[in-house]
Amino acid sequence: MGVWIAAAVLLALAILPLGVRIRYNDAGFLLRVIVGPLKITVFPRKKKPKKQKTEPKKKKTEKKQETTDSGDRPPQPPKPTSEPKEKGGSLTRFLPLVRLGLKFLGDFRRKLRVDNLYLRLVLAGDDPCDLAVNYGRVWAAVGNMMPQLERLFVIKKRDIQVECDFAAEEISVIAHMDITITLGRLLTLAVVYGIRALFVFLSMKRKGGGDNE
Repeated sequence: MGVWIAAAVLLALAILPLGVRIRYNDAGFLLRVIVGPLKITVFPRKKKPKKQKTEPKKKKTEKKQETTDSGDRPPQPPKPTSEPKEKGGSLTRFLPLVRLGLKFLGDFRRKLRVDNLYLRLVLAGDDPCDLAVNYGRVWAAVGNMMPQLERLFVIKKRDIQVECDFAAEEISVIAHMDITITLGRLLTLAVVYGIRALFVFLSMKRKGGGDNE
């Protein structure tokens, strides 16, 4: 029974979503961290009520006269010591780490998922001809942008709208986006690339790349 409970707990942790929730509207930006069912607001932070400051009681202090010996010389500041300049390492030893880092970023990006993408753009203007032209340009830009986003992320749900408002004075935007990755995928990436990084460091050490500090 205990084995099944432990397996259920591990499975629940593996599918636990981690990520961020981004919101923007007329109230400004909102950023929350997603940890499973919890949504923790990071920005803006709630303002704490200011405490009333109480004036400290004045205490009588006695002035002490400092006497110095005229024969003693004032202490001189120590002379600055020149530190050796930092030397660069070999580029051929550094490139494997760069390639590994780029592969990690590529795999990490593909493991991210956009659970909800909502964009509402309201165009402003009193000239119907100009609004019609801008409306077509915006939809063309959206059509070019979406394939690029879909190559970067897996988008589960999306809702993009473009509207026109003849009474509005400026263009307004409402944007919602939830980006998550499961804890299991994150741990898998950490283990896989941690092992690969270990092999790279061991290879560098065998070739004399280890630095002794």
